[in-house]
Amino acid sequence: MTEHVLGAVDEIPQGEGRAYAVDGRQVAVFRLRDGSLRALDAVCPHLGGPLADALIDDAKVVCPLHNRTYSLHDGTELSVDGPGVRVYPVHTDADGTIHLQLTP
Repeated sequence: MTEHVLGAVDEIPQGEGRAYAVDGRQVAVFRLRDGSLRALDAVCPHLGGPLADALIDDAKVVCPLHNRTYSLHDGTELSVDGPGVRVYPVHTDADGTIHLQLTP
């Protein structure tokens, strides 16, 4: 597992997400209203929608193109029977820096 430093958590407003390019992947990191972080693939497998621009709540993200819904906890597709997205371990350190872990 490889850990990547993405930047300051304060760059992501609570209730929003940001996309990051990490080792050739697009990863969306979401900062929930309670301050916790979730990370998953940034591209919707349905038609390539930008999930970092999606609406979120504490449990799901809704693709802005066609309303496909994915779990922020395990990446499963919630709205239809379709492919899910990959989730990634993510956390902040004491300085507020985001750390993302990728498996090869």
